[in-house]
Amino acid sequence: MIRSMSDTAEQAEDDDPAGRPTDATEQRREQQRARRRAAWRGARQVLRRPGFRSTVGELLTGLTDAAPDVYDLDLPVDMYGDGIVETLEERVAGLLGKEAAAFFPSGTMAQQVALRCWAGRTGNSTVAMHPLSHPELHERHSLSTLSGLRTVHPTREPRMPSADEVRDLDEPFGTLFLELPLREAGFVLPSWEELVAVTDAARERDAVVHVDGARLWECTTHFGRSLAEIADLTDSVYVSFYKSLGGFGGAALAGPRTLVDEAKAWRHRYGGQILQQFPTVLSALIGLEKELPRLPEYVAHARVVAAALREGFAGAGLPWVRVHPEEPHTHEFQVWLPYEADALMDAGTVQAEETGVSLFPQVWVRGGPSLSFTEVAVGAPGLEWTADDVRAAVTDFVARLPR
Repeated sequence: MIRSMSDTAEQAEDDDPAGRPTDATEQRREQQRARRRAAWRGARQVLRRPGFRSTVGELLTGLTDAAPDVYDLDLPVDMYGDGIVETLEERVAGLLGKEAAAFFPSGTMAQQVALRCWAGRTGNSTVAMHPLSHPELHERHSLSTLSGLRTVHPTREPRMPSADEVRDLDEPFGTLFLELPLREAGFVLPSWEELVAVTDAARERDAVVHVDGARLWECTTHFGRSLAEIADLTDSVYVSFYKSLGGFGGAALAGPRTLVDEAKAWRHRYGGQILQQFPTVLSALIGLEKELPRLPEYVAHARVVAAALREGFAGAGLPWVRVHPEEPHTHEFQVWLPYEADALMDAGTVQAEETGVSLFPQVWVRGGPSLSFTEVAVGAPGLEWTADDVRAAVTDFVARLPR
């Protein structure tokens, strides 16, 4: 999840001389965060309602209502990964066309285990990955700290590496790690032909291909291929159950049965063999049943929303705005505006409070001097927005920005 960089701007007045926030600063920041959360949660018109903004009661009610449609609740509860957990693993392996899959409590654990296993099998502890990949930015150097792995970067451009960049990398590597889509670059994907070429290039280097597919579920529209066809280009793939499917959490690692068996042994060593996981697994099964079939619809409408945003900002006379990618590759994309993050978050909060419309519920992040960006995601509620609705919301939002 994107972290708000604007908090640094709030430090000046009340920080102590060493730059540490005082109690008054922290209290004010929490009040601002609470106000934003209340405004976003109370909005009647939103593009998406992620589960993390729900209450415990709402999530439990939704789970209880939908669970009988996806699993026999009279069966025994799971114990250390059997029962319903195995049902989910088999379902995911089938969807991805892999021999087997292993459920993990987190994607961070799943990918650490996968890369560790591949290093042992290839005899090479070097992983080629993009510097914007999740393990590089968000996992506290876990690969080197826990598994002794090292990373090299075929490119620093905000896109997947090309086949030539993989082929010409000046040192050996055992695993090529691809994040599809590359979230930090704007949820961007290569073309199908580029993806085939880069995986072929990795194998020319005697490397295996692992895909961070946390959001792989919504990539089928862009590629024009099924999940199994995409996964067939990989040796292993990780998928998340909460980023697109609305699950409580959890992840799966899919690949050859021998790799998955080894991964389950490491899952135990890493503390991931948990006594009972049925609530999270049930939520994942519900997501596969109810959300997965709708993702292509969300992707298609995200393109409508993105075009209307560009038109709305142009009509409002802003000097510069960027929707990236111009035509979203998935149902998520970035919006860049020439304002400080605080001003944009304040405008969005007031708009939600006063009109019940929440156009930009995510935090804004400083991307440069007087330049900030946010992420936009379109889910089921977003399907109710017409292009005119988006343009009107943009006009109202811009009117609340400082001149």
